[in-house]
Amino acid sequence: MNIRKAYKEDYAELMKIWESAVKATHDFLSNDDFEYYKQQLPVAYFPQVALFVLEDENVTKGFLGVAENSLEMLFIDDQDRGKGYGKKLARFAIDELHVRKVDVNEQNKQATGFYEKIGFVKVGRSALDAEGKNYPLLHFELADQTK
Repeated sequence: MNIRKAYKEDYAELMKIWESAVKATHDFLSNDDFEYYKQQLPVAYFPQVALFVLEDENVTKGFLGVAENSLEMLFIDDQDRGKGYGKKLARFAIDELHVRKVDVNEQNKQATGFYEKIGFVKVGRSALDAEGKNYPLLHFELADQTK
């Protein structure tokens, strides 16, 4: 497995992974909002974060985006979920990029469970997402701030 910085040339592949992951885990998302976020991802969200991809045998399996000490996105291709790629990316974000925070859609129970399992604890909640849409967010921080 290899984690490397992502480039604009990677965006098409990252979009495929994002779509696969979101369709598998975000059943609460309306079709209109799915399309909205899909349009925004490469033009508004990707440029705002440090993007990294995880490759296994030269095939991109997932990616993450970090801004300051916050994990802004972590997506694993649906066919590759449950194989440890998410944990590997999260550990990289914590250990190498010094991530200490993550916001998770409250309705995404798989993600909330994942972050709790790797050491994050819920510290707050917002009724709306960052775009002001009716998708509540749970705010998590690392339980042990000395990590």
